Amino acid sequence: MNSTTPFVSRRQLLQGVAGTALGLALAPNARAQLPRESADPLFRVKQGRIRQSVMGWCFNPMKPETLARHSKKIGLVAIEGIPREAYKAAKEIGLEISLVSSHGFGQGPCNPKYKDEVITKLTEAIDVAKSVGSQRVITFTGMRFEGMDEQKAADDCVEVWKKVLPHAEKQGITLCLEHLNSRDNSHPMKGHPGYFGDNVDFCVDLIKRVGSDHLKLLFDIYHVSIMNGDIIRRIRQYKDVIGHYHTAGNPGRGEIDDTQEINYPPIMRAILETGYTGFVAQEFIPTWQDPIAALRHSAQVCDV
Repeated sequence: MNSTTPFVSRRQLLQGVAGTALGLALAPNARAQLPRESADPLFRVKQGRIRQSVMGWCFNPMKPETLARHSKKIGLVAIEGIPREAYKAAKEIGLEISLVSSHGFGQGPCNPKYKDEVITKLTEAIDVAKSVGSQRVITFTGMRFEGMDEQKAADDCVEVWKKVLPHAEKQGITLCLEHLNSRDNSHPMKGHPGYFGDNVDFCVDLIKRVGSDHLKLLFDIYHVSIMNGDIIRRIRQYKDVIGHYHTAGNPGRGEIDDTQEINYPPIMRAILETGYTGFVAQEFIPTWQDPIAALRHSAQVCDV
C-alpha cells in the first residue's frame, strides 16, 4: 500500500460486501430459490416466458379437473399425466395437454418381450396426441432384465423407435425419451432401480442413433441432478435434442423450495437462453399441507 491508497477498515469492507450481497439478493435476475415462507398466496404467473405445465399424478387423489382449474388460476398453460378421459375437461378449462402418456417405464423396448406392446401403445398415443392437439408423447427405455445384453438392448430400443417414428413424423408428433434415476430406492416414484436409460448421456446417444427430429430427450432436472449433475452445462450441451422438461426438488422429489439443493431460477434462465419454447412441467410430490400453495410457489420460482 502506498501513501495515495485510501485505508479501508475491516468494518467498512464487511459493510461493503454486505451491501453488495443485499443488492444482488434484491436484483430480479439474481433471485435465488424462494423459501416457502415467502410463498405468495395470491401469486399468478407474470412473466410467462417459461410455459409451465403440471404433472397430474403427483397431486392424486385430487381430481384432474380440480387440479386443472387451480393451475389455470395460477397461470399455468398446460397439464399432463392425467387420464385421457380428463383431457377434454382440461382443454375446456383452457389448458393444453403438454405430454401424452404411452407404454410406461417398466415395459420398454430394451426388452424383446415388450417390443410389440411398445409399438402398439406408442402408435396409439401418437394418434391420441394428434386428436387433442398435443405435440409430444413420452417414451422410455424400460427396465433391465436377467440375461440382458446391453448392446442388444440398446439396438432393440433404436429399432422400435425407428419403426414408430414414420407415423409420428406423419402426424407431427415428437416422442420424448425420459431419462430416470436408478439411485433412489426410497419410493417407487422417486427413483427407478434397474432402469436401463439411467444415464442422460447414454439416452442422448440413443436419440442420435435414431436420427430423427421427432425423437427428443425429456430432460428431467430432478433425475439428471441425481444421476449426472452439471445441469446447466448439460442443458446447453443438449439443447438441440431436448424436447421437454420436468422439475422436482432433490432430495426427496418434493417442492422446489429452499429445503433442497437444486437452484431453479438460474436453471430456468439457462433454458430460456437456449431458445427453448416448449413446456416445463412441475413434477414434484407435494409435502406441504396445501398442495396448491406448493404448486403456486413452484410456479413463482420458475417464472423468471
